[in-house]
This record gives sequence, C-alpha cells and structure tokens, in this order.
Amino acid sequence: MNTLTLSSLPRETRDTLFLLAVVAWVVGMQVGQIPAWCTALAAGVLVWRTTLVLRGLPLPGWPWRLGLLTVAMAATWATHGTLLGQDAGVTLVVVLLALKTLEMRARRDAFVIFFLAFFTLLTHFFQSQSLLTAAGILIALLGLLTALVNAHMPVGRPPLAQAARIACGMALMGAPIMLVLFLLFPRMAPLWGVPSEDRGRSGLSSTMRVGQIAELVLDDNIALRVRFEGRPPPQGELYFRGPVLSHFDGVEWRPTRSEFPARMALDSALVVSGEPIRYEVTMEPHRRPWLFVLEAASQTPEVPGANVRMTSELQWLTDRPMSSLVRYSAVSHTTFRHGPLTPAVALQDHVSLPPGYNPRTMVLAQQLRREHGPGPDASPRIVSAVMDRLRTGGYTYTLEPGQFGQHTADEFWFDRRQGFCEHIASSFVILMRALDIPARIVTGYQGGELNGVDGYWTVRQRDAHAWAEVWLQGQGWVRVDPTSAVSPGRIGSLQRLNAPEGALAGAIRNLNPTMAAQLRAAWEAVNNRWNQWVLNYTEGRQLDLLKNLGFPSPSWTDLAYVLIGVIVLVSLLGAAWTLWERQQHDPWLRLLQRARARLQALGLDSADHTPPRELAHRVQQRWGRSEATQRIAQWLLQLEAQRYSRPGAPDTPTLAALQREFRQLAWPRKDPL
Repeated sequence: MNTLTLSSLPRETRDTLFLLAVVAWVVGMQVGQIPAWCTALAAGVLVWRTTLVLRGLPLPGWPWRLGLLTVAMAATWATHGTLLGQDAGVTLVVVLLALKTLEMRARRDAFVIFFLAFFTLLTHFFQSQSLLTAAGILIALLGLLTALVNAHMPVGRPPLAQAARIACGMALMGAPIMLVLFLLFPRMAPLWGVPSEDRGRSGLSSTMRVGQIAELVLDDNIALRVRFEGRPPPQGELYFRGPVLSHFDGVEWRPTRSEFPARMALDSALVVSGEPIRYEVTMEPHRRPWLFVLEAASQTPEVPGANVRMTSELQWLTDRPMSSLVRYSAVSHTTFRHGPLTPAVALQDHVSLPPGYNPRTMVLAQQLRREHGPGPDASPRIVSAVMDRLRTGGYTYTLEPGQFGQHTADEFWFDRRQGFCEHIASSFVILMRALDIPARIVTGYQGGELNGVDGYWTVRQRDAHAWAEVWLQGQGWVRVDPTSAVSPGRIGSLQRLNAPEGALAGAIRNLNPTMAAQLRAAWEAVNNRWNQWVLNYTEGRQLDLLKNLGFPSPSWTDLAYVLIGVIVLVSLLGAAWTLWERQQHDPWLRLLQRARARLQALGLDSADHTPPRELAHRVQQRWGRSEATQRIAQWLLQLEAQRYSRPGAPDTPTLAALQREFRQLAWPRKDPL
C-alpha cells in the first residue's frame, strides 16, 4: 500500500496544501479574538478546500461563494452591530481570507491570498503585542514568504525547502533595514489598544459593586513589574495605590461626588518621612488614566508623552488612557501622613450612607459607641475593637462567597461571615461610617512575587486588592486593611492567591514543583526583556540613543538627519553592491561566455543563445574527434549538466571544478586539422 506523502503529490496540489496550511495558521492565531461562528466558518471552508484539492474536484461556483459571504456579513452585523470598526473589520478580513481560497485557480488568485494574509497578520497586534504573538507572526511570515517565493518558481518542481531557504535569506537581508527603522523612525502612539474586560475576574475597575459576584475567577495576567534600587520593602508593605472610592449608594461604590464648593475640598497635605524607596515600574496597558505607585509617592513619575498629576486622595492620574506598555520611575515613602489633622466640613462626604440599608449594622454601631464612648478620642479604640472582631469572630476569606442581597454589610457581619477583600473592606467602611468615623475604600494592588531570574517583582491582576482608610483626629487618613485581620496570609508572603493552572502546567508542577517555578520565572523574565527592549522603546529612549551617538541636546531634527543619513548610506551601499553584482553577473554564464569567446577566436562563431551541447557538437564537427577535442566537448557537456541536472544528481561537477578544468584545456589551432 502506497503512503501518501507531500513529495509524491503533484506540484499544484502540494503548493495549494502548503498555502492552505499557512492560511490556517494565520487564522488560528485569531481564535479567541474573533466570534466562534467566524472560527467555525473559516475552519469549515479550509477543510472543504483541502478536500477538493486532494480529490481533484472542481471549485464551487459563484453562488456558493456569494451565499457564504452574505451569511458572514449578516453574522458580523448581528455580532458587532456594524460592518465597520476594529472588531467587525477583523472578523470580515478573516472571513474574506478563508473564502478567497475557494476561488484560487491561478497565480493571480494566490497573490491576492498572500497579501490578504499579510494584512491579516497585522490585525493580531490589535489584541496583543506579546513575545508569543510576535513569534507566531514570524512563523506565519516565513511561511507566506516561502509560498510567495515558490509561486515565482513556475518551472519544474522546486522543493519547498529550497523556497524556504530563499525566504529566510530574504528575511535576514531585510532584518538590518528593519532594525534601523525600529531604532530611528519617530515613535508614535500605537494605532491599536488592548481589550477591556470588566467581568467577574480579579483586577481593578473604577467602581465596585458589592455582592454581585458569586465566584471570583483569578486573573494571572501581569499588571506591573517593579525593580527596586537597593533592598525592597517587606511584602506586607507593598501597597500600590489606585482608585479611591467614597460615594456609596447602597450597592455600588464610586469615586467621590462632593457637593461642597471647590474651596472647601480636602487637600492631600502629604507629609513623608524616613528613607525614600526608589524603584522603576513597567506597567501593562489597561486603558485607564491610572498610574500605580507605592504609597506614598513624593515625586511626580515621568511618563513619556503624558502629563501626570496627583489627586487629593493620593491617586496618580495621566491626561490620557494608558493603552500601551509604559515605564516610569518613582520615589515613595512607606512612612507618611496625609489629609487634614482637624475636623473639616468636607469630611461629611466620607460619613454619608444611603437610608434604608444594613439596619443590623447600624445597631452594631450603636452598641460599639456605647461600649467605647462618644467623640473622636474613642475612634482609635473602636477601630481596634472592630479589627479584633474580624480576627476572633469566625470570619473567613473565600473566593466563592455566593451572591449577597440588598444588605451586604448585614450579611457579612451576621450571616455569612465570609467573602473576599471587597466584601470585607466595604462592610468595614459601612460600619465605620455608621459610627460617624470618616472612612473610604482604596483599591490597587497588594504584594507581588520576586522573579529570581531577572530580579523584578511581578504584580499580577490576582493581586488586586481593596483596603480602607479611616480619618482619625490628629493623624489624618490612616490605612486599615481589614482583610489582614481575616486572612493575614493574604497580605504577607505566606498565602498568595493563585490562579487555576492548565493541564500541562499542573502536570509539570506535580512532577517537579521546582522546575515548574523556574520555567515560569525564566519565561516571564524573557517576556520582561521583550517589554523593556522592544515594546517600551519610547521617544525618550530614541533621544537617549542620539546622546550616545554624540548629540549633546538631541531633538527630532537631529533624529531626522540621522535617519536620512542612514538611508543615504544604505542606498550608496546598495548601488555599489548592484554595480559589483552586475560585473560578477552569473558565474556560470560568465564561464560559458569565456568558452564561446575562445572558440570564436579560433574561428567557430556561435550565437549568445547557443547551448553548450550544441557548441560541443560543432567543436567535434570542426576539429574532429581527437583526444583534445573530445575533452573540450566533454567539458561543455559537463557545463550544461552542472546547470540543468537535478539537484544532488551524482557525478555533477561543481562550478569551481569546471573553472579549474577550463584553464587546463588544450585548445586546437585556428585552422582545422
């Protein structure tokens, strides 16, 4: 029984199957980003086209293609509500790429597929610019270049390996140009962003809806990478501050909505002390105008191309959403004080509660007041008493608390006695406000883990956290983390939250936990280098490159001059190479021309298109079949075999050997023998 192999198929079938495989790879990289129906339609079309080419069946007519296109456009409209825009456009491009394979009859159709696939490759960067995505695109690019080179070799049956070598050579020759353009072409804001997802996953949002998530799914994606100068602070002190939530309507926490005039607004009044902590943050894109720094930053972080300011609540904001990777340096102090030290009218915004919610919590507040007394002097004692209640009252930390009802604080304090950080912090702040103690919720990230490979601290979305701040007279705003009372390991280094592992990762961990951790750390270190060297190559780093080249105060004009100079230099080098190549031309043709010129000098004329075999025949006719003449004729036949025989054929001489033999030939006299 004969085994069907790629090399045994007709060339047209082989080339079509290879191109379909490359298209399948390009489309497969979009799985998860395009609708499920689009993936199914594209896969079905590619399988159909593969079946047709293997069986040698005719392609479907235009009614089939028109019908599929109509269905695809209707489904796109139903899914996205439009045929325009980023998501709808990517969906249609993938569909068109798959459908185009159903009318691939000639090289012209193949070229359309090539360039449509090249365009589809660019759309992958709409969703991700990671190292893994870049590696997948590189594989697809080399595959498309191989198919394109193969399409320009219409004669014979060139092996795909030969086309692949030429394609890789072309890519390598283009790499220096790509590198120069990457280094010197002016940096611009990217044309793509990152997807926004506010579903029930760990992470941050501008609001906090308490009790509506029955089960929290941990997101293991990286939010920040932090590199400290010197010794980092303890893990329990790593609080990266984000949005501050003060307005509560009974269900949802939102940023402050003060009804007081601006002149009465609270001031940050930040006072820091102790040794500064200097560090560098590489923040992943999140499409929010937030910067995350350790509490509390004493200097303004510098973000390329953005203005940065600090609010009165110590949150750092930019004037545009962070839709691309950004790196910035910061200086913070873990010992600080902020907010007014004496009562202020605007503090009323932080004690207000909607009427009709959490009646049992209100009763608990009255009991605590009776036990500890009225007035601001009792506030520290009350805070300590509530923290003791959380430690000793049977409260537990869980990611599966179930959905809460209308009175979320009542359910937490008296019924369920469990939840994750948002339930704990919200219930704590509601109780503090019921006691007339100003309080608010602070969200951000807490903790992180040290990557032993590159020395960076990795903060993940699963490290998103919510804690509380209470206002105490004479102290200002004081951080209180009620989750630390319920689950101390959640804040320290003993019990970090871990996302569910995949089957492969779980198998490796069960086999060798140390190796699994090392592989993960190494991979994240490689990704970090990609982020630092490629994705975070900003305008500032371009100008720093010019400084290293000797420009004392580089500007965009200097960058343009350098880029133009490099282009001119490369053009001159290319022109010189072209001249040299023209002089060298084809070594085989030059050798044939030398032989033709020698024979012409001996009186044997021939045209430029006369093949070596014909020349050998004429030599034997003109000078007979002597030993010297036979050697010349044999040399001409070997020259022809070297050019046109099958690659790897036995007894085929090399061009260098033929050149040496040419110099040793004994040529006849001009007059015939």
